[in-house]
Amino acid sequence: MLDKYLIALDLDGTLLTDSKEIDPRTKQTLLKAMNEGHIVVIATGRPHRSSINYYHELGLNTPMVNFNGALLHHPTEEKWDILHNPMSLRTAKKIIEASYDLNVRNILAEVMDNVYLEQFDEEVIELFQAKNNPPFTIGNLKNKLTEDPTSLLIFPNEKEVHTLRNHLTEFHAELIEHRNWGAPYHVVEIVKKGINKAVGLHKIAKYYNISQENIIAFGDEDNDLEMIDYVGVGVAMGNAINELKQVANHITNTNEQNGIGTFLEEYLKLD
Repeated sequence: MLDKYLIALDLDGTLLTDSKEIDPRTKQTLLKAMNEGHIVVIATGRPHRSSINYYHELGLNTPMVNFNGALLHHPTEEKWDILHNPMSLRTAKKIIEASYDLNVRNILAEVMDNVYLEQFDEEVIELFQAKNNPPFTIGNLKNKLTEDPTSLLIFPNEKEVHTLRNHLTEFHAELIEHRNWGAPYHVVEIVKKGINKAVGLHKIAKYYNISQENIIAFGDEDNDLEMIDYVGVGVAMGNAINELKQVANHITNTNEQNGIGTFLEEYLKLD
């Protein structure tokens, strides 16, 4: 058999089309790759609850990277050790305090699959809620949040994004990582320092005994930078941000044009 590859897929803007579905051709190619012995994993900034349906749609039986690496777990194998790396509650509360001073629109904290929201907001709830989920806890986060959060999401007004990120860099750089979501959301996402998708992927590759050169990863946004830079075959989607295209080894079609399927068919010589 040809070399065995570990194939890591970001979800939004990468595996998923703009209507949040998996292109049938992409799906077919991934199934073909799995049939030939390659290993497919999801590596996403999303929490478990809003990525598990895509995991099942592809029929995966592999570990999954959620929250940009703050959670690494195996959805179908209980014996697999869960690796959860939240940020400290103390740091989170300082950031929440600073966000109040900047009059941000809203703040959301996630502790694994439990969601805490500062102010009721239907749009945010719709964006984060999946079917059969526990309800959101809504109210003052300084009181409601009592555990180390997996991630914090801050919804500043568009013109405040820069100010907020400068503050985070100046006062919390040693303890956290922060990044911006792509349009149309002006969201600043915060996780513990040293956490990114590459960290989770490194552990999965070790588990399957696959070398760094034999990892193929697809992404489109700045939360994919470390992963694309780390792997042997880093692939930026046609719709990816420029910084990602610069660190990638390859650029494929967009998420609307079967970018993953097109690349894998050629690279893995799938008939």
